[in-house]
Amino acid sequence: MKRRLDILVVLVALVAAACSVARPSSGVTSSSDSSTAPATESPASTDPSADPATGAPTEAPTSDPTEAPPDPTDAPTEPATEEPTEQPTSATGADACTGSQDNQDFFASVARDMDWTVLCAVLPRGWSVQAGSYRLANGGRMVISYKSRAGATLSLSEGAFCADTDGCVPPGTDTGDAAFGPMTGTLVALDDGGWAIVVDRGAQLSWLLVAHGVDEATATGFGAALAVVEG
Repeated sequence: MKRRLDILVVLVALVAAACSVARPSSGVTSSSDSSTAPATESPASTDPSADPATGAPTEAPTSDPTEAPPDPTDAPTEPATEEPTEQPTSATGADACTGSQDNQDFFASVARDMDWTVLCAVLPRGWSVQAGSYRLANGGRMVISYKSRAGATLSLSEGAFCADTDGCVPPGTDTGDAAFGPMTGTLVALDDGGWAIVVDRGAQLSWLLVAHGVDEATATGFGAALAVVEG
């Protein structure tokens, strides 16, 4: 019996020794020395168009290629207007008249049809014809109006245009003589601030210039610059 106990003790000792030899040394003295790496997120997509939720690329919005830009030629444009050139004050004939070729032809026609002296305005740059007409009845008459880009106006009435003794001159005060082309007329300072020059006031045939928006010197200058249109 004692012999068996001795054998068991020896076997237990051998097993214990074998276990001690098989376990290698880890070199770690304390479990508190171990550490774990912090959890990291996978790097985000560098594609700026990626969907932030799924990481899938998204298509950036683009303008509709079928929408064409407006045609610049469709923009409304103002009709070109003729800019009258400054005429010399000594010019005579229809070619000296301010306005287009049609305006000059108009004066040539009047001069051919009338037996009295026909005159047209010779105005500086910026003036143009607004309207004009003439009639042959009762000795014939012509009326024409001009306007500047600054808003000043001038009108000419010639022939048998007025049957009144006052010559159809607007109310005002006579201030002396003034040239009406080659003729001499009367300068009138109008009550409304304008100026008039009238020749043969109250006669069957007379001539009248009325100007607004200009001073006295300019008005008398326009009267002196009137050109005779030969018939």
